[in-house]
Amino acid sequence: MINIALSGALGKMGRVIAELVSARSDCRTVAGADVQIATNVGQSATFPVYKKVFDIKENIDVIIDFSHSSALPDLLTYCKMKEIPLVAATTGYSEGEISEIKKAAAQIPIFFTGNMSLGINLLQDLSRRAARVLGEQFDIEIIERHHNLKKDAPSGTAYMLFDSINDEFGNKKYPVHNRNGDLKARKSNEIGMHAIRGGTIVGEHEIAFAGHDEVITLTHSALSKEVFAVGAINAAVFLKSQPKGLYDMSNLLSSI
Repeated sequence: MINIALSGALGKMGRVIAELVSARSDCRTVAGADVQIATNVGQSATFPVYKKVFDIKENIDVIIDFSHSSALPDLLTYCKMKEIPLVAATTGYSEGEISEIKKAAAQIPIFFTGNMSLGINLLQDLSRRAARVLGEQFDIEIIERHHNLKKDAPSGTAYMLFDSINDEFGNKKYPVHNRNGDLKARKSNEIGMHAIRGGTIVGEHEIAFAGHDEVITLTHSALSKEVFAVGAINAAVFLKSQPKGLYDMSNLLSSI
């Protein structure tokens, strides 16, 4: 039985993960951490929830983080100190924070990906293949849509898709986030990045490859947060038996 601690335990994703873990026989949630614990007194949990990860008293095997990027320094410090694997499932990390994650992976196992969904990771693979086949003859635009409470834009997943596509072009492409007032023709080495925020959209990502007289579109829609929660739990179970290093969904899928 794998003992899991949830960082961001009282948030929406934290509650979804806790509910899904309770139905499994290979893991259990034994503790949580959430800086908003004082304002979430009405949110009950079946396990102890602390304000800081350093306050956790229970024996834990792995931490799943679905909180905020600001929690990363404490999480990395705690996990390195306790030699505990970390599933870093939060989005909106800066380049500096991603660099810190990679450094910490030299000491502990860390699972890090821009999106925990199996479908999104398939979309990532398909977009790479499309870029390889279509080459410079097609313009590429990435459009992502999320609920009106999402703070980072474009999404971490959109950047993940951009990086995968750009890798196929030898990293010669660059993102363009806003063409407002840009009175000139589109350049061939740019990839448009567009963020839409509204309503309760869980997550939609679209990649448009626009060529001469034809358009190829790849899309993925998440209909509930469970698709991300299931991926994070599977990542935690996978990570428990891994040596130190940086892991992503491709490692998990190859182990199945």
